[in-house]
Amino acid sequence: MKKVLLTGFDPFGKDTINPALEVVKQLDGLVVDDIELIALEVPTVFQKSIKVVQEGIEKHTPDVVICVGQAGGRKQITPERVAINVDDARIPDNEGNQPIDEPIVEGGPAAYWTTLPIKKMVQQMRRVGVPATVSNTAGTFVCNHLFYGMMHYLHEQAPHVRGGFIHIPFIPEQILDKSAPSMSLDLIVKGIKIAAITAVKVKEDICEVGGALH
Repeated sequence: MKKVLLTGFDPFGKDTINPALEVVKQLDGLVVDDIELIALEVPTVFQKSIKVVQEGIEKHTPDVVICVGQAGGRKQITPERVAINVDDARIPDNEGNQPIDEPIVEGGPAAYWTTLPIKKMVQQMRRVGVPATVSNTAGTFVCNHLFYGMMHYLHEQAPHVRGGFIHIPFIPEQILDKSAPSMSLDLIVKGIKIAAITAVKVKEDICEVGGALH
């Protein structure tokens, strides 16, 4: 049986809920086409988040790792193309850390590409009515930090394991007092499940338009 480790952050800032965590919890233990989905809660904390995911990889020995994070303001589910080697935190993390213009891994490469078939994942989500598109920036907060740190670990310690990051929109209860797009939790769960299964089944990505102006 193949295994996918799905990670989701705990709530951060002023939020009392993080849809990333709610999504992966709903998928925990699900088996589809002989593929098991395993959820892992991750703290929204620089460095500590990477350590928790490394320990999760060592414990569960997955074939694929997909980290999921919230990107408030986005309208679609967005698999990320690249992680960059910089922390530049707009706000503090959940333990008050706020690194500015600091490398995630001293002396590490400038960036890591995802090793997931992100365009095929987007295609498969769209086929069942889930809004999705490729993203070319994971930001410079804990999401990008974990994405880069996880990919660096896989590159150095477990090159047979493929990994990547997916950002998801707010869910409706998060926008009661703000003007921002949202997506239902059920639809996000549907999309992430499809993305995870596709990530295991598809080794070579498709070549189709996925660029952006900015």
